Amino acid sequence: MTGIDVVTVDGPAGAGKSVTTRALAQRLGIDYLNTGAMYRAVALRALREKINLQDEEALARLASACRIESLSGRTFLDGEDVTDAVRAPEVSQSVRYPANTPSVRAILVEQQRRIGLERPVATEGRDQGTVVFPDARCKFYLTAAPEERARRRMGELAQRGDAASFDDVLAQIIDRDRSDSEREVGPLRQPDDATVVASDGKTVEQVVDEMERVARAKLICLQGPARG
Repeated sequence: MTGIDVVTVDGPAGAGKSVTTRALAQRLGIDYLNTGAMYRAVALRALREKINLQDEEALARLASACRIESLSGRTFLDGEDVTDAVRAPEVSQSVRYPANTPSVRAILVEQQRRIGLERPVATEGRDQGTVVFPDARCKFYLTAAPEERARRRMGELAQRGDAASFDDVLAQIIDRDRSDSEREVGPLRQPDDATVVASDGKTVEQVVDEMERVARAKLICLQGPARG
């Protein structure tokens, strides 16, 4: 069987990629790589250092200087655990700038590929199955209706004590979808060979059950029956 033992999970913002991919990695006994958090980490540092987000050269220099690590589902920026900090609303609104900068993407894509070649991983983002790991043995495209994704985002914000209206969050989701799909480098696309999983109305466990069965049939590093 050709390819590498990597599970890619692509899909739009708010589809549940992070929590689902993390749970799937635990089920499969492989590492979890949150690539979206890597771009968020760059945006976070840019905001902290008051870098002009539209200055591509400055963003590239910043990305080159960042030490970003993903360990046990946590994201570290220069040794600091920023897992929660990168989910702040101002970071969500700013992440499109490093994500749309070709030189920044080239830097982070190279880091992601190195990790995936070192060991089996379950990785999620917008272009994992199309750009970063086109030869991954197992690919998923996880999606949900914009309204469903907006409700989930509202729940995340409420847990952090952040106030927002549903209409504003829904508008941000729709705008993010358009931005992710129309960007020139690494646009959001459904891989031709991906298994499509709609998470609407399903629990995380139900979604992971479905994905685990597919992954165990495709990854040669795994043995044993699937749960669920």
